[in-house]
Amino acid sequence: MTFCASRCFIRYYRVANIALFLGLLFSLLGCSTPNLESQKCSDARPSVREFYSFHFGNDMAFSNETLERRERFLSKPLYASLVDKPESVDPFTTGTVDVPRAFRVGDCKEIGQARLNFQILLFWRDETAAAQKLINVELTEDNDRWLVDKITF
Repeated sequence: MTFCASRCFIRYYRVANIALFLGLLFSLLGCSTPNLESQKCSDARPSVREFYSFHFGNDMAFSNETLERRERFLSKPLYASLVDKPESVDPFTTGTVDVPRAFRVGDCKEIGQARLNFQILLFWRDETAAAQKLINVELTEDNDRWLVDKITF
């Protein structure tokens, strides 16, 4: 009788281990992080990232010359409003001469048919302190391209 009981226990133990292993496997495969971002936001994210990468990777001191280099990323109304603005003030990050060192593209929301709002987190760091600031960047769709249309500090 003990032989049959121990044999049944071993069989039960094996079945339980296999079931546990399969349950764990299926839960790991089925638990990918869902993408809660809209398709438009996903499509526009590379455009806003490319603009700020270009901006941070080049001369950030504002002038008509540096504005011309950024024209391909900007909507026509935004570009026109920035022509002849005071030089040295950065209209793309803070509206001041104190430019950040890094950025991160954050959340996106649809705010209209062909309009999106991205949160951009800006970072400063020096020998004594670190700081960050959140700005909002609106993009508009123009001929299947996402262009920066408005920046709010």
